[in-house]
Amino acid sequence: MITTDFPLGSPCWIDLGSPDIPATAGFYRQVFGWTFLEIPDAMGYGFVQLDGRTVGAIGPLQEGDRSSWTTYFRTADADAAVNAVQQAGGKVLVGPMEVMREGRLAQFSDPQGARFAVWEAGDTKGLDAVSEEAALVWAELHTSDQDGAFAFYRALFGWRVQNFEPSPGMSYRVVSTAEGDQEATGFGGIAPTMSPEQPSAWTPYFAAEDVDARVAKATAAGGSVLMPASDVRNVGRIAWLADPNGAPFALIHGDPNQA
Repeated sequence: MITTDFPLGSPCWIDLGSPDIPATAGFYRQVFGWTFLEIPDAMGYGFVQLDGRTVGAIGPLQEGDRSSWTTYFRTADADAAVNAVQQAGGKVLVGPMEVMREGRLAQFSDPQGARFAVWEAGDTKGLDAVSEEAALVWAELHTSDQDGAFAFYRALFGWRVQNFEPSPGMSYRVVSTAEGDQEATGFGGIAPTMSPEQPSAWTPYFAAEDVDARVAKATAAGGSVLMPASDVRNVGRIAWLADPNGAPFALIHGDPNQA
């Protein structure tokens, strides 16, 4: 599971690019009860918080980009990550940059086009709250090439994998960090894209005690349902949504690491 220990290679931060930050923050406030705390002199970028604890961030959408959540994985060295990404066939979108004393980041796309980022911790190790109600609990990659994607991330982070079949004929791979008990350090999954038109992308899952109630709040606030709430064997109840700008995210009640 994702913990605030944030071992190397685990998800440690998420942020969302938005064309209208106040409206987007308002949507997520209605769905999750998050509040938005803008950072001075940060071009509108700010934290979304739950009871005063940071669970993510929202910032301006870069020209030409589509609104989406970006998952950051912890690294010991952002510069070394750049070299590893290039050697493994990925692309560097934003080279290593300092974020004051908080840390260093770099942003990439994998060989199938899925975007992600790395975080080299300074004063900030990662999010304040994970794996609890209305916070990040799982990170999932839908990709056009499961084998190629896993090989890429294994070269970069040393991830381990366990195969799982949530339904007959469906291939799903649970990934965990390089160190520690493999089941306990599982934090996400790699699945095939659901259609040829779906782009390869990472999607965050947020814990929801009542998935159906959160879906209702999201649709009432202007979001859309990508996959209706349904029960998945050995996992729990899940739903896929998109916010008013089209950024996908998912809800889950249960333990995604049961596999």
